[in-house]
Amino acid sequence: MSQFRLLRQKNFAPLFWTQFLGAFNDNFLKNALIIIATFQLKSLMGIPSEQLVVVSGGIFILPFFLFSATAGQLADKYDKIKIIRVVKIVEIFIMLLSAAGLLLQRYEILLFTLFMMGVHSTFFGPVKYSILPQHLKESELVGGNALVEAGTFLSILLGTIGGGVLISIKSGGSLVVSLGLVSVAIAGYFSCLRIPSAPATDKNIKVEWNPVTPTWKVIQTTRKNKTVFLSIMGISWFWFFGGAVLSLFPHYCKDTLRASEGVVTLFLAVFSVGIGLGSLLCERFSRKRLELGLVPLGSIGITFFSADLYRIGSPNFDHTMSVLDVLKNYTGINIVLDLLFLSLLSGLFIVPLNTLIQERSDAMFRSRIIAANNIINALFMVMASGSLVLMLSLGLSYPQIFLVLAILNGIVAIYIYTLLPEFLFRFIAWGLANIMYKLRVEGDENIPSKGPVILVCNHVSFIDWLIVAAAFPRPTHFVMDYSMAKGWLMKRLMKRAKVILIAPAKEDPKMLEEAFDQIAHDLTEGEVVCVFPEGKITHDGKLNLFKPGIEKVVTRTPVPVVPLALVGMWGSFFSREGGRALHKMPKRFFSRVILKVGKPIPPNDVTALGLQEVVCKLGGFQLSQGQAVLPCTGTERKL
Repeated sequence: MSQFRLLRQKNFAPLFWTQFLGAFNDNFLKNALIIIATFQLKSLMGIPSEQLVVVSGGIFILPFFLFSATAGQLADKYDKIKIIRVVKIVEIFIMLLSAAGLLLQRYEILLFTLFMMGVHSTFFGPVKYSILPQHLKESELVGGNALVEAGTFLSILLGTIGGGVLISIKSGGSLVVSLGLVSVAIAGYFSCLRIPSAPATDKNIKVEWNPVTPTWKVIQTTRKNKTVFLSIMGISWFWFFGGAVLSLFPHYCKDTLRASEGVVTLFLAVFSVGIGLGSLLCERFSRKRLELGLVPLGSIGITFFSADLYRIGSPNFDHTMSVLDVLKNYTGINIVLDLLFLSLLSGLFIVPLNTLIQERSDAMFRSRIIAANNIINALFMVMASGSLVLMLSLGLSYPQIFLVLAILNGIVAIYIYTLLPEFLFRFIAWGLANIMYKLRVEGDENIPSKGPVILVCNHVSFIDWLIVAAAFPRPTHFVMDYSMAKGWLMKRLMKRAKVILIAPAKEDPKMLEEAFDQIAHDLTEGEVVCVFPEGKITHDGKLNLFKPGIEKVVTRTPVPVVPLALVGMWGSFFSREGGRALHKMPKRFFSRVILKVGKPIPPNDVTALGLQEVVCKLGGFQLSQGQAVLPCTGTERKL
């Protein structure tokens, strides 16, 4: 996969390894303390051993509530590399203190250092994600986020396993763990020295050290951007769900599956690897750009595979199951596959949301918005723990808890997609373009990444607009004939997608003028508008005459026009080949569709016939009978 080349680039690799080593140390220390609390202590500072595990998790999360807002302010005010270097130096001292606590068996010191590692992660978090848009190109952002996400979960897995295994060494376990903690911290510092500078985005911000006021302010700032705020809620739900599932593993294995400790490690490994794979697949599925259509796909999969764990229920194993026993058993393999695909689809869910926050946040406030994300994530993780305690106190079995989580996931998804229909619209468009057909885009670099632009495209089928929508990451407003909005489903879909309905002057002059007004408004706001200048779907696969309405649009709002040629949709179920569209059996699945993108045309050079000639040549089309003769040849071909 092409994102792996980022691991060789100076603008990404040092940050990746700095993050990887820091996350490793967090979990290395935390799990070593958990093993000590579980197997070596009856109590610590008056806290019973069985409660110490929960307390440890709370101690680590507490700094996210206290300091995230301040961390976000600092990350916006100062060069981010300076903050990273200070944080990594502090980590070395924290790990030296942890080593002293381990070697002297002063475990209360470990609780303090665990809190300090939470502080370390709190100040590193806003920098980690806000620095990516400063160092990476837009086409690299999805891949960069995918690698960070995959690396984080791999480091969590290795740190958790390493901390548990090494601290359990009967002679010298504490020394080995101490050396490991300090060595990793030093390696993280030297790695961060190679991270390029990332200048301040808001030098004039006043840093507030009182945790309450800036926390409230940063959350209120985040809520102003509805899309970003709902994305944060989606990410926070993921941490609620993931935290609950990971917390269930030990007792699910012990009480429901009658499995050994090794199976807990197997499930943790499968879950972490699955999220890593899903994260890495995001770039492949999204063609190196933000694709919100993957988010509903992820949530559907999470719900399905969680519900399947409930369906499996409590297997009647007649002996304690080892890792090998689980992998030799049909039910055991089913559970492993459910966890693998649940976590893989979680990766598809989380990476686009993180990328969206980075892309659509104001650069001046980006670190503070990511800090707000960390605060709300931490809150949801605490809520997950409380919810598990409540469900267990009500007598729910572990399979029943998986069902409750599946239902809650479905409810959360429906709620978010109702408030933010762009996700669901992108999912439908992505599914049609990449599952029913195989879309290839040629020349998509000709679409400006910012600013107003008009797209003009030939009209072959009833779903041309969905194919075009799937081809580009920017939200696009489509101008469609009002007759296309027939039926409850199509009306609702077009309304959600903010389609601009238009009618001929002789049928509805008021609707026509309102459409032109809306087009002008959207272009003035810097949006993308797509027009099908033929005004109708082709009956013979050839190009119809472009109508002069496009000239009126450009004259009123002079912006660049990008020509598109959609090739391969003629003969599809949604085209009029062989009779009425949608009234014949589909004959083609997974067939190749190409969208060719021409170079932008300045507004002063735009004419209807000129655009018609460009699109005709771009797609190799023939003109329909009776149309103006232009010097282009070829037919709309089936691929």
